[in-house]
Amino acid sequence: MRLLFVLFVTLLQAQQPVDATRQLLLGNHLLSLQWISWDRFGKASVTDERGKLLLKGEQRKDGDYVTIDGLVTEILPNGFRFHGKVTTRVSHINQGKPCVRDGNLTFLASGSRKFWRMQQMNNPCDEAADYVDVYFKRP
Repeated sequence: MRLLFVLFVTLLQAQQPVDATRQLLLGNHLLSLQWISWDRFGKASVTDERGKLLLKGEQRKDGDYVTIDGLVTEILPNGFRFHGKVTTRVSHINQGKPCVRDGNLTFLASGSRKFWRMQQMNNPCDEAADYVDVYFKRP
């Protein structure tokens, strides 16, 4: 009986960070790609559509942009997994042509950072690292 109780408490404690991440994830966020601007952020939103979390957003400036559109497939204590598209277009990368990442991507917050960063940073279309960040909601 004691082992069952310990197992239940352990599972409950493990679920708490995931629940907190879910609550932090729902709603409106700032979005950025470092090549575009640190002064003019884009916007993203996470909505609950019949139990599924949808993430959609964009940042644009002077013809450069990042867009994100897809489904949150798993919530982690420090981030989330996402299935969808992240498209970047930066004038000096990939000859100014759009670069699409399509599939499973992971966003994590580390240390005291107040954002989740896409972990697949290597640009698949050119020799560059893209920091795509979704910022925590402001209280």
